[in-house]
Amino acid sequence: MSTLHYREIWNEGLWHNNVVLSQMLALCPLLAVTTTASNGLGMGLASLVVMVVSNMLVSMIRGLITPQVRIPVFIVLIAAMVTMVDMFLNAWMHELYKVLGLFIPLIVTNCAILGRVESFASKQRVVPAMLDGFAMGIGFTWVLVLLGAMREFFGSGTLFADASLLLGGWASAIEMTIFPEYGGTLLLILPPGGFICLGLMLAGKRVIDRVLAARRAAQAETIEGSLEGAA
Repeated sequence: MSTLHYREIWNEGLWHNNVVLSQMLALCPLLAVTTTASNGLGMGLASLVVMVVSNMLVSMIRGLITPQVRIPVFIVLIAAMVTMVDMFLNAWMHELYKVLGLFIPLIVTNCAILGRVESFASKQRVVPAMLDGFAMGIGFTWVLVLLGAMREFFGSGTLFADASLLLGGWASAIEMTIFPEYGGTLLLILPPGGFICLGLMLAGKRVIDRVLAARRAAQAETIEGSLEGAA
């Protein structure tokens, strides 16, 4: 598989076919756990691990699965991975586990994971399947972190609060209090604030896409004009 195709997979996962900003999937955990950037990062990394390993396993056994049972098999594999991630968080990151709560087991029902397993991993070799899972997972994670940072910054006046629960003691260095005397804006911490911030992010993506499309069109016209002039 060519390097160009790998780049397309990466670009699709990060931006063009982003799980949230383009596909509008996984909105339930997105809006529920992104009260802080740290919570968003924890949920994103858990989903990333499940996406990568599930894609890898499905790609490896794709020739053994009959079409009639493929969906149940995919769900069982995803559920097994989610259970392992859930047990790991409970054992090693218990405070974060208590914050994320029910939304870790609910990764099983994340349509983005099952969708990529069904539409991509079950038809591709292992390396492209793993890259697709990694790209989609990173795309999902950066949206979670950015949305959590927006809500935390304007809602509580902090950034990466309790990051040490996720990353260890050294992460206390990135825990910031931006406005020490800030009383907070409850609306942004509640689900309606998540919808507001998500709407702003969606609008921002549309604006960026239009600017990039206009720039590409201008470049194409310039190149076409140069070729016509040379002819």
